[in-house]
Amino acid sequence: MPSSKVLISSQTLGTSAASVTFSGIPSSYRDLVIKVSSRGSSSGNQQFLVSFNGAASGSLYSTTELIAEGSSAFSQRVSGYYGVEAYALSNDSGTTANTFNSVEMYVPSYTVSQNKPVSLFGVKENNSSTANVIDATANLWQSTSAITSIVITQGAGSFVTGSSFYLYGLLPV
Repeated sequence: MPSSKVLISSQTLGTSAASVTFSGIPSSYRDLVIKVSSRGSSSGNQQFLVSFNGAASGSLYSTTELIAEGSSAFSQRVSGYYGVEAYALSNDSGTTANTFNSVEMYVPSYTVSQNKPVSLFGVKENNSSTANVIDATANLWQSTSAITSIVITQGAGSFVTGSSFYLYGLLPV
């Protein structure tokens, strides 16, 4: 079904931050799209988590991930997680300087009184000997509440200056 994408809010960090929040999300759209281009301050594979309406309980989120890292690939299924997980997708201090990840999340029917599925696709690019990472996930937020706020939290350290976050609403056309 065709749709029209409308920018609800965007944030580009002028200083490092451990998390980014979108609040007061209007209920006037059909679906939400979240786009992230970030880099973390810590070394090693860094993940970030996305939680809805301040709900960071381990019983509300589940994820199934397909991950390719360098020449290896694996999958994992996690129930009872603390948010929608983006595995190893924050470019970190060990990756090529000034490279940022690219992540897109899609949340259909975010106001409907049902559990909320969330799809995520992201890549961590590295132009050095450390492996690139590709992550495709199917997630579920087990709540019938409409989504009114989103918090994106860096797993370790913080998001660095220049990291950008965009929230779009989709309208049917």
